[in-house]
Amino acid sequence: MDSGKVISTILRHDKKVTSYKLALLRSINDVVLAFPDLRSFKKDVAIPLRVLAESWVAYYWPFVDEVSPIWQGQRAKLGSNLRNDMSFRPHLTQLRKLWEQEIQAKSRPADGFVLINDLRIPRKRDTYSNEFLEFYQLTIRHIAQAIEYPVQYAGPGEWSVFDRPKMCKNLQGTTIAIPGTLPQDKCIVIPYDLWQVFHSLSLWVEALCIHEWCLFSEAISQNTDRPVSRGHIYELLTDRPDNRRPLTWERNQIDVLLMEGQYFICPWTRKELIKPQAYNLDHIIPIAVYPVNELWNLVPSDPKFNCHKKKDYLPTDDCLQRARPYLERTYSIYTQCQVLESVLRQDVELRFSRLNDSQIYPEALSYSVVDWIAQVAECRNISRFNCN
Repeated sequence: MDSGKVISTILRHDKKVTSYKLALLRSINDVVLAFPDLRSFKKDVAIPLRVLAESWVAYYWPFVDEVSPIWQGQRAKLGSNLRNDMSFRPHLTQLRKLWEQEIQAKSRPADGFVLINDLRIPRKRDTYSNEFLEFYQLTIRHIAQAIEYPVQYAGPGEWSVFDRPKMCKNLQGTTIAIPGTLPQDKCIVIPYDLWQVFHSLSLWVEALCIHEWCLFSEAISQNTDRPVSRGHIYELLTDRPDNRRPLTWERNQIDVLLMEGQYFICPWTRKELIKPQAYNLDHIIPIAVYPVNELWNLVPSDPKFNCHKKKDYLPTDDCLQRARPYLERTYSIYTQCQVLESVLRQDVELRFSRLNDSQIYPEALSYSVVDWIAQVAECRNISRFNCN
């Protein structure tokens, strides 16, 4: 069957007792977009179940509010006990409570995205307590176990679309794993042709997943006096993070470079930035589009332009090409600071598979970043700004 029809059939026609299948395809879709250079290998791609589980933390986060939970399946009775709609609901509910204690603030629907982004970056992960990190890993293990069910039952019969997950070390050489995969990770393998379909139809898959998820959730009995509308579910599923997590460490490092005589050039206006604090630390890909606090995505920029024109938009292709040399220059300055150079390499290894030549590192990185921004803008139909 055509790969596009496979995705459509699972989303629209497969039997669903929970929203697991919808979450599975959405998480695969997000992983495809998150690792932009893997398609160039032209191989089947291995994704650890724990990575998909991280995305599920973000998707299901708004549904586990302890005060007003939203059920994601009918709650069957086992003897005299009422079972959970999601096997991992108790753990994710507790994780959300612990997160609110960690940040000392009430959680927003999109804060699951903020959390998983923080914990993917070592310097951010180190700001959390050991107790919280241990419980997070426990939650991820429970979600990863739940993911095996939709993997098995997606499509007609069992294992008809995806093969049984295997440990990465047991996969054949025709498969490439996403960056950060460990030999002992249990992985789902996405065939190359299906990976390509997810990439080319990313916006359509995202939209259809959310649409079907809204319809499914609306049809579930919530055991409350107020039914849940598809519009409310849509708001929860499409809520986007703000930038309330501070970038104090990154700004301090850049201020030190400025005080030592370095200067940056805004990639959008080409304005020289020479004074500490007199700049914005711009997310090239905005947090509202894709929550990435990795260092390659953070560049000093003209505050006025960033606040009033760039905002949550992405640059046009022409603007990107003109900005690329200035991104390269920024990365080159980062590599002149031992601490920032180490962090930059660490963050790049999380994202890009082909960047390992230190002699052309800033240049190659700038081209890879420009290429990924263009892909995200095209695949998700993001509004764009021009540098003029």
